[in-house]
This record gives sequence, C-alpha cells and structure tokens, in this order.
Amino acid sequence: MILADKIIELRKKNGWSQEDLAEKLDVSRQSISKWESAQSIPDMNRIIAMSQIFGVSTDVLLKDELELSTAGQQGLAVDEPAARVVTIEEANAFLDHKNSASGRVALGVLMCIISPVLLIVLGGLQEAGRIALTENQASGLGLLVLILLIGAAVALFVTTGLRGRRFEYMEQEMLETAYGVAGMARERRERYRSVNVRQLTIGIVLCVIGVIPIFLIQLFAENNTVAQVLSVGAMLVLIALGVFLIVRTCIIWGGFQALLEEGDYTRGEKLENKKNATLSTIYWLAVTAGYLAWSFITMQWYRTWIVWPVAGVAFGIVTAIAKALRSRG
Repeated sequence: MILADKIIELRKKNGWSQEDLAEKLDVSRQSISKWESAQSIPDMNRIIAMSQIFGVSTDVLLKDELELSTAGQQGLAVDEPAARVVTIEEANAFLDHKNSASGRVALGVLMCIISPVLLIVLGGLQEAGRIALTENQASGLGLLVLILLIGAAVALFVTTGLRGRRFEYMEQEMLETAYGVAGMARERRERYRSVNVRQLTIGIVLCVIGVIPIFLIQLFAENNTVAQVLSVGAMLVLIALGVFLIVRTCIIWGGFQALLEEGDYTRGEKLENKKNATLSTIYWLAVTAGYLAWSFITMQWYRTWIVWPVAGVAFGIVTAIAKALRSRG
C-alpha cells in the first residue's frame, strides 16, 4: 500500500475530513488532497507529524510493503467493523447512479408539490363562473390529477430506491477506496462544484420569490378570485422548481461526500445515520400522513405546503435529541 492510500485510510478511520487533518498538520486542504491523490509527497517533518497524529511509525507510512494494522493504533477502535473495499468501477457506477437518481427523486418531489395546482385553479375558476364545470366535476378532475401525480411520484421513489439498493453500503458502512478512486471522485466533484453552487442558488431564490405572486395579488387584485387562485398555482410551481434544483444537486453532492467519507458521511456520521435510519422512516411517513390529512380536511393546499420546510428543520432537532438520549443511555 502506497503512502497516499495510507493517509486516506488513517484519516477516515479517525473520522477526519481533509480540512480536519490539514488543520492538525498546519497545512492547506489542497496539500492533503495532493498527498492523497499521489500528486505530491509530504516532507519528512510532515511525515513525522502524521506518524504522531495517527499513532503509527514512520516506517509504516513510508514503506509500501508494510500494511496498516487496524488494531492497536492510537485513536482507533479495535472493534471497528471491517471497511468495504470500493473499486474504481464500483465508484463510477455509484456516482452515475446518484446522478440518475437525483433527477428521478427531484422530479417526484416536484410532482408532489404541484399535485394540487389543478385542483386549486379549477376550483377557483368554477367558483368565479369562468369554466363550464360543476363544483363536483371541477373538484373531481383536480383530485384525479392530484392522485395520479402523487402515485407517479411514489413510483419514482420506490423504483429509484430499488435500483440503488446495491449501493446502500456506501452511505452506511466504512469504506476503503482502491488506488485512484479518491482522486477520481475529487476530480469529478471539482468539475461539478460550480453546477452545485449555481443550482443551489437558483433553487433558493425560486423558493424565496415564490410568494411574490400572492403578495402582488393582495396589493392589486384582492377581490379577484381568478387572480388569487392563479397566484397560488404560480407560487407552488415556483417553489416546486426551486425544490427540484435543490434536491437534485444535494443528492449528487451527497454521493461525492459518501464516497470520500466527508461532510455528512464521515465514519462517525455514518454510524449515526445507520442508527437514525428507522427513526427517519417513521418520521417522514408521519409527516406525509399529516400533510395529506391536513390538506384533504381543510382543502387549503396553498397553505399546507409549509409542512415540508418546517418538517425538514424539525428533523434535525429530532435527530439531535435522539442522539443525546442515546449518549445518556
């Protein structure tokens, strides 16, 4: 095993990001990246510092014929589960799957958000006498489209989950990347970085400006029923487009983090994510059931969408409380 791979493995086993290791060694993150991709070699002073930080001898770091021992190293748990080896072919397949899955999942979320638009618009137009449909016909047609869109969204979620089942270990287990995998992943991530920033920015802006149509109607056409329902539809469409971009780019970026075991997917975070898997499933099923129940009972779809951003923020609080309770136990 060459020095580059040893640095990667030891860093990951300690649950450190490149930034964390760079701070400990008083170097830049770019230096760590170059060492791990074998583009450069640290000087002897850095080698000695790393041997002290990782709790291994300099011989273990410098001699390719010496393999790392997973037990007895300072700062490493002797009962740590064995890491899964990821080949370059598997890594590329995983990142390609994330790219494909991101569009499918994001489309499903978009369909859920816009599903009540036709119901709201037809109801408003019928009430204003702008369409030749009875109240039952307008609501029936709107509900039919709503159910079809939600059904299609659920189908996208299920099929995407089934297709990605073979890659679940990437986000839940410790990884040991084969030679060249880390460099390839970082190169692809850097190429995508500008796209990630652009899509996040546009998505957030669309979500923020989504409420503008309603404000404009309140100011200039408060008593115009048609304008009101169209503004609600426009708001949901704008928010849906913004959420689509945010969800898509976050899934792709998360794939890079999972493979490199950085950000939300360090080894410590993976253990927490595994513990939170059941909690997450129960939580989001409850949120979905609550959203649909509230929406159908009140028929105020133009308001009930607020459930999703609130639930997203609350989920972080719920997982933090669960983590605190586990640590006490």
